[in-house]
Amino acid sequence: MISVRSLIKDYGEIRAVNGISFEIKSGEVVGFLGPNGAGKTTTMQIITGYLRPTSGEVLIQDRDISENHISIKNSIGYLPENTPLYEDLNVYDFLDFVASVRELNGKKKDSIKRASELCGISDVLDRPIGELSKGYRQRVGLAQAIIHDPPILILDEPTTGLDPIQIMEIRELIKRLGEEKTVLLSTHILPEVEQTCNRVIVIHKGVIVADSDIDELREAISGGVVRVEYRGSINPDEFRRFGKVSDITEKDGNISLKIVPAEGSVDIREAVYRFCKDSDLVLLELYREKRSLEEIFRELTLEVREVEA
Repeated sequence: MISVRSLIKDYGEIRAVNGISFEIKSGEVVGFLGPNGAGKTTTMQIITGYLRPTSGEVLIQDRDISENHISIKNSIGYLPENTPLYEDLNVYDFLDFVASVRELNGKKKDSIKRASELCGISDVLDRPIGELSKGYRQRVGLAQAIIHDPPILILDEPTTGLDPIQIMEIRELIKRLGEEKTVLLSTHILPEVEQTCNRVIVIHKGVIVADSDIDELREAISGGVVRVEYRGSINPDEFRRFGKVSDITEKDGNISLKIVPAEGSVDIREAVYRFCKDSDLVLLELYREKRSLEEIFRELTLEVREVEA
């Protein structure tokens, strides 16, 4: 569906995007994650044809976006970070204008109705855009992005500036859109990715530092770390046979600890269970640690900074 190959974008002596490559398959909802200035917006502008790369290529449904065919761009719906809305127009007239630009002649009314219902703005079609809340303005932005029913959606920071309730509403809307479209969603808000995406691409200083299913990324970065809670006479140091032991705490006779396996990502739970059983310990808890996306993101970007140093 989307294929990015060896993409480079320079602004003078500054390299904003440094040779990145990735593919997004039909039906995927992918989070494009990175700190401010990482290269997310630049990459999205190249994918949508708004910006030309210094080198590399982007294929949309096996067609080169640089060929600038209207048919290629019509397969994409784009919501930029700062949505360009005409505040003096009411919502219906704005969507009618967008439908005309998209050459939806003869289908404008049905297209506006469908996009309005899907984005939950049917009740504000007669209101000037300038009078709408930030949340409704984002909904209008999404409506203009899907009015031509594209198979691909590119959403750049869609929840920026929204309050918590508005963020939840936009997330739910993106989930619904993701049921029928391929979505690339850029953000630096980690819960947004966890709650809306099934895959994450992490970019930092123009370089992709991770590209994986979220659960697979957690497992790979966690490295098989195990948490144990038990009751018994065994000294916690006895668990060092399985790896590095830390975070040792004791409360009401229960001892908790963390084990980082010596062999990296190897699963040591069965061995720990057998050890506890053979040692007549009361095993209260044994699980593989599931790290948050925030911890993973911090570690990935920290690794890049350490390599640069």
